[in-house]
Amino acid sequence: MRCILLLSVLLLGACSTTKDHAPAHDSNRAAIVKKLTAYAQSLIGAPYKYGGSSPRTGFDCSGFVGHVFGYAADVSLPHGAEQISRHGLPVKSSQLREGDLVFYDTNNQAYSHVGIYLGNDRFIHAPSNGGSVRVEDMKMDYWKKHYNGARRITLGR
Repeated sequence: MRCILLLSVLLLGACSTTKDHAPAHDSNRAAIVKKLTAYAQSLIGAPYKYGGSSPRTGFDCSGFVGHVFGYAADVSLPHGAEQISRHGLPVKSSQLREGDLVFYDTNNQAYSHVGIYLGNDRFIHAPSNGGSVRVEDMKMDYWKKHYNGARRITLGR
């Protein structure tokens, strides 16, 4: 009887230890996501530049996403929306969370555009030539029609 009680205590202790680590990981991820989205929003107004990946000279969509993830989360992503779409895990639109990447077909090519989800059906991106980094409403007809999907990048291991 004593052995069973001791074994139960040890197992319960092991389970609670495992549970204790999950919130720490979640809170670490949440802190990184907050840093990531705050930094992305600090770049609102930065000019669009094809092939660009710098706040000083400008961004294209994938250069913007890559720069933000590299600076704020120490995550390296390739240049190119289609290449970025191969990273992370797929996310259903109903399960989007801040910091997820959202993809669009903006020139008759799947995964030709990428932005960062901010929550409340909004995302931030570097839109197109002559534009600048800005926030968009995903419920707008244009964005609904061209939506390709979303990915969640692993943060804060």
